[in-house]
Amino acid sequence: MNANPYDIKLVAVDMDGTFMRTDYTYDVPRFKAVLARMKAVGCQFVVASGNQYYQLRAQFPGYDHELSFVAENGALVKDKETVLFAADIPRETVFATLDLCKKYSEVKNVMCGLNSAYCERGTVSDAFFELTNKYYHKLQWVDDFAQVEDTILKFAPTVPVEKTAYYSELFQKELAGLLVPTGSGHGSVDLIVPNCHKASGLARLVERWGITPEQCVAFGDGGNDLEMLAYCQRGYAMDNAPENVKAVATAVCPSNDEDGVLVTLDQLFPIV
Repeated sequence: MNANPYDIKLVAVDMDGTFMRTDYTYDVPRFKAVLARMKAVGCQFVVASGNQYYQLRAQFPGYDHELSFVAENGALVKDKETVLFAADIPRETVFATLDLCKKYSEVKNVMCGLNSAYCERGTVSDAFFELTNKYYHKLQWVDDFAQVEDTILKFAPTVPVEKTAYYSELFQKELAGLLVPTGSGHGSVDLIVPNCHKASGLARLVERWGITPEQCVAFGDGGNDLEMLAYCQRGYAMDNAPENVKAVATAVCPSNDEDGVLVTLDQLFPIV
C-alpha cells in the first residue's frame, strides 16, 4: 500500500541545481520507484525549468510521456503529450528585442522558438553555440534572427556575470510592458512575456486537473523559482539555494548533490 498523507496531487521540480546533481545526473532507480508510488496515489510529476522542452524530455528517456512539463520558464506547458500553452511573442516585440540586444556586443542572444532555438551567425562563437547546445537540444544557426519563421517563446541572452543586475534593469526598463527579465544565474537572463513564469504554468495544470495550489509541492533553488515556491502550499528551497529563495520557501531540504528532492519525496510518499 502507498501513502499520500498530505493529499499531494502535484509535485513540481526545477532541474539545474535542484533535481539534478552538479554533474547533471540523478538516481534513476530511486526516482522511478517514488514516481510509481506517486502515480499510485494520483499525484502528477511536473518538470518546471527555464530550459528547452526537448532538453528536459531527454533527461527522462523512455518515460518522459508519463511526466508533464513547464518549460522555458512557463512559456511552454505540456500535460504529457498535450500542449496546453505556448507563448507567442508578437513580431513587433521580437524586432524591438533584437534591436536592443544588438546595441550591446557583449550580449550573446539566443532566440527560443517552439520548434527550435536559434543562434545568429557572426554574433556568437562556435564555442558559445556548442555550450548552448547542451541546454537546447534543438539549436540551429541562422543568418538573421529576423528571418526565422517560428513561434517565439522567449529570448535567452547571456551577459557578463558581473553585469547581470545591470542588464536585468536595462531590459526591465527598455522592454517595459513587452517582456520581463528573469535571472537563472551565471549571467543567464530569460526575457519572457509578462505574467508568464513557472507559477503561471503550474496554474494551467492545476486548472486542467481540477486540483488546488494547496495540493501542490515545489522544489527550487533560483530566482526563477520564487513564484512557483510561493504558489504551492509546500515550497522547498534546496540547501544550496541563496537566502532570498529560502526566505520564500516553507522549508529547506538537502542540497541537489545530496539528492534533496528524492530524499524529501521518499518522506512525502513513503513505502508502507
